[in-house]
Formats: sequence, structure tokens, C-alpha cells
Amino acid sequence: MTHERNITRLDAFTYRKIIQDDPVMLIPVGAIEQHGPHMPLGVDMMLSTKMAELVAENINALVGPTITTGYKSQQRSGGGNHIIGSFGFDAATVIGICRTFVREFARHGLKRIAFINGHYENYQFIYEGVDLALRDLRGQSIPDVMLLSYWDFVTEEVISGLYPDGFPGWDVEHGGVMETSLMLEYFPDLVHMDRVMDLPAAALPPYDLLPVDPTLTPESGCLSSAKAASAEKGAILADSIVSGITDAIRGRFTM
Repeated sequence: MTHERNITRLDAFTYRKIIQDDPVMLIPVGAIEQHGPHMPLGVDMMLSTKMAELVAENINALVGPTITTGYKSQQRSGGGNHIIGSFGFDAATVIGICRTFVREFARHGLKRIAFINGHYENYQFIYEGVDLALRDLRGQSIPDVMLLSYWDFVTEEVISGLYPDGFPGWDVEHGGVMETSLMLEYFPDLVHMDRVMDLPAAALPPYDLLPVDPTLTPESGCLSSAKAASAEKGAILADSIVSGITDAIRGRFTM
């Protein structure tokens, strides 16, 4: 197989030849969402794509087009869609895009698909899109589809090592140590540590409120501080994520 894994950088003739070998197709799903003053809006799409490309190298897979814009940012996991800089699709749009991607790749003859999610709020709508697509394809060749969120593959050992003062929880990791460390490892030119607002982790109630009360979101837009982030931590996190996803896909698809 050609060294290039991302099909958006392949010509159609090469793509058609490669898929004859029945590769797994990895579909990154991200978002355009604020990540404080120190990181760009494209963090979720950039990291989901990078993790997919690294996994693809391990399992001889392809990476499909990144779904760049995801479901609306929620206050208790992404600061909230009220913050200017976040762009959120309605649920029906996310569902429709994922449904279409599954149908299109099935039409191309792909038999194994894995969505690599990088935006917490996306998951259930990816699930719904896949479920509807498989219903659409009844009576035809139906692909096997996996849904993975990359942070689920950070091991407890890695968490305890990188958060010696205690792990705040994924629900307040938005714009914090994990995402910032991964960005420092792979996209350092886009991270400005001198702009990190070192604020306490968000103290959010165990319920959602509509209309959103903007005073509940920290001024930074982040839900925990990124002050302790580093490229070294990013490398450790990435190793756990990539190896975990690689093992999961190999195990499920018996590669």
C-alpha cells in the first residue's frame, strides 16, 4: 500500500486500487470549538485526525475525510455553545453526515469502518447516524462499524502518572492538560502557553440549564487549567491512545 493513508490526499485511481485490498476505513470526527486563549478552534478535528492517521500506520488502514464540525458545545463538557468561537451543528446534521459517510463507504465496497471521535458531544449522534445507515443498507452488503472516542484509551496508569495531584475527570478536561499536551506534541506552533489562564477547575452543577447561565463557565472558556501541560505528556498520552485503539480495532476486526 502507498505510504499515504489519508484519502483526501490520494487521487481517485489510487484510492480505488487500494480499497480492493479491503482496508479498514477510519473516519475522524471533530468540532470547531473554542479552547481558551491558548489554542485554536480546530483542536478537536486536528487531534481526531492525527490519532486516526497514527492508528492507520499501525494497521495499514485508510483515513477518510474528517468531519470537521460536530454537535453543539455543551457547558458541562466544552464550555458551552454560547461562547463566540464555537460553531455547533444541530443533532440532525451530525446524524445525517455520519449516516451518509457510512452509506457512501459501503457503496465503495468498504466492509470495516471505525469512527475516531475527538469531541465529547458527538458520540450519540455518530451512533444514531451509523444505526440509521445500517438500516438503510438492509438487503445490501452491510459493513461492520466501530465507534471510539480517543480519550477512552488513556489508561489508568497514564492518568495516575500525569495527574499526581488527582485527575479532575474528563468532564472538566476541556482545554486542559490532555488536549493541550497533545497539541504541544503534534502542533506546537499553534499553542501559546504564555496565554494559558491558570484558573481553578470549573465548579459545575450536576444538571444542565437552558438558557445557559454564562457565569458558570470560567472566563477562559476552559474547564480546567492547562498550566501543567507539556509535549512530553502529549507523547505519553498519544502512545496510550494509539496503542489502545490499535489493539481494539485489531481485536474486533481480527486483523
